[in-house]
Amino acid sequence: MTMISEHTAPPRVGLGGRAGFAPPRGTAAPRSAPPAAAGALQQAKRPRLHLRRAWLRALSVAACVALWQWASASRADLGVVTFTNVPAPTEILVAARDLLGSPKLWLHLWSSVLRVLAGFAAAGVTGVALGLVIGRSRLAEDTLLPPLEVLRPIPGVAWLPLAILMFPSAELSMIFITYIGALFPILLATIHGVGALDPRLIASSRSLGARPFRLFLEVVLPGALPSIITGMSIGMGTSWFCLVTAEMIGGQYGIGYFTWESYNLQRYPDIVLGMLLIGLLGMLSSALVKRAGVWLTPWHRPEENAR
Repeated sequence: MTMISEHTAPPRVGLGGRAGFAPPRGTAAPRSAPPAAAGALQQAKRPRLHLRRAWLRALSVAACVALWQWASASRADLGVVTFTNVPAPTEILVAARDLLGSPKLWLHLWSSVLRVLAGFAAAGVTGVALGLVIGRSRLAEDTLLPPLEVLRPIPGVAWLPLAILMFPSAELSMIFITYIGALFPILLATIHGVGALDPRLIASSRSLGARPFRLFLEVVLPGALPSIITGMSIGMGTSWFCLVTAEMIGGQYGIGYFTWESYNLQRYPDIVLGMLLIGLLGMLSSALVKRAGVWLTPWHRPEENAR
């Protein structure tokens, strides 16, 4: 009998008929990291990455405030832009302390928040309903979208005289201005979300026997919901953007009214303070809308691009 040595042994045949060779004795096969370990490593790195980004963003804001303080204190004149009459951040802090000690602060905040929320809620219902109908119906697109596109570029301040004529009270006129500010971002985002749905998803649902109402409620609306949330976040910001215009109509309270009154009385630190309050409230309310969107769309988790 002829003995076959290891060196002359035939190669091992692997799956698919491909020849493979066993690793030499005493040599360990390379091991890849288990998926669970890789995921745990990524989870451990994520908090540090978020903390580093938070510090970087805080430093960028601090740098802008420091630059603003220097330009105002030195009364910098850059030719096109001058900081001669611009109040410094230290003056804004004094104005904020005075406003915090005033009982009118909460009346200003409460009045503005109620107006923005009322206009935003009405715009959300109208914009989503119209967007879903226009996105799914060519007839609605041809009949409803053209007049809406004509109205969309009109700024909120141009609606001011007409709002006074249309509504019997100044409060409804102010709510209408914030409504106009939020309506069109929500409307266009909803139309885009419906149009971006995969037609095969609609066809599959119909082939499985879904009726029009259930198709609309269980397929179209959830599929467009991420875009709707984005439009609502933008719409919330534009509602606050239109607040000063809305509260120019009248009334005695509101952050926009406080800002406009400060301009008329030439209280420059209060003007900037009102602007910062509107920006802060708009940022916080938009963040709340985004957080609500994350809770409402657990199936939609876009991954951040590696940068």
